[in-house]
Formats: sequence, C-alpha cells, structure tokens
Amino acid sequence: MSWKNPKQVPVFLIEDDDDDICLVKRAFKKGRILNKLYVVRDGDEALEFLRHTGRYAGGADAPRPGIILLDLNMPRMNGRELLKIIKSDESLRRIPVIVLTTSTAERDILESYNHGANSFITKPVEFDKFLDAVITLGEYWLNIVEVPDGDEVPETIAGDVE
Repeated sequence: MSWKNPKQVPVFLIEDDDDDICLVKRAFKKGRILNKLYVVRDGDEALEFLRHTGRYAGGADAPRPGIILLDLNMPRMNGRELLKIIKSDESLRRIPVIVLTTSTAERDILESYNHGANSFITKPVEFDKFLDAVITLGEYWLNIVEVPDGDEVPETIAGDVE
C-alpha cells in the first residue's frame, strides 16, 4: 500500500540511535511511505533545522516538516526539553509531534501530553510490530489527518467566533 498524499509533507525524525533510524527508514520503504524523511540526532540539531540556523541556515536542506517523530532519550538536548520549546514557539507549535520512544513510563507519557505531544507511541521491539506501528502512524498522520500547510499564523482565532 502506498499513500497518494498530494501534499507529500516532509517527515522529521529526531533520533540518536542508528538502529532505530535504520528501522524507521526500512519501515518507510517496506510500508511504501513516500514522504521525504529528514533525520537529525539531538534536540540542538533539531532546533537548527526547524529555525534554519547553524548548519541549516537558509533553509534549503530543512523544509518545514508536516510531522515530527521525536525520541525522548537523546544526548545534549533531550526530547522532553525539545518538545517544550517546540510547543512554546509560535512559529513551530502547530507542527504535530509524535513521541516515538522506548519508554513506557507513565511519567513520560503524562509529561509528553502535558507539553503538547499529539501522540505517544512506544517503539515495539520486534521489527514486524515496529513496521505495523510506523505504517499505521503513516496512514493516520500522512493520509487521513490534515496538517498545517506552512508558517502562516492566523491573526486571530478567538475573534472569528461570535
């Protein structure tokens, strides 16, 4: 099954583990998820990508993602800190963030949702189950859900309702 998503929104994976990066890439290929996958390895690099600074200055190699797949446990700036920053930044907070982690800790689940995560998925250990999870994630977030198209920030939302 491949999705005919006319927007082909970029997918942004923030993950430090080489094996997990490889698994996501294999799952995309095997699941025929055609969206371009961009990968960075920690929160600091992710912010450079999202804000077009540092090695991503100019933004040519860093398109605005349609969704973010975020690991929680990374070196330097971890996913918990990054999630707080993304969801408090007016220009980034509308990008859906899916926490994709090995953690099953209730504290991580609650903290992720409290800081604005759109989904929390524990990475299955077996490849077939991991593949199913990524395909389901892709079907939902890349084919069914409408995601914001760009950097536009509505002038008012509350003022539109009378």
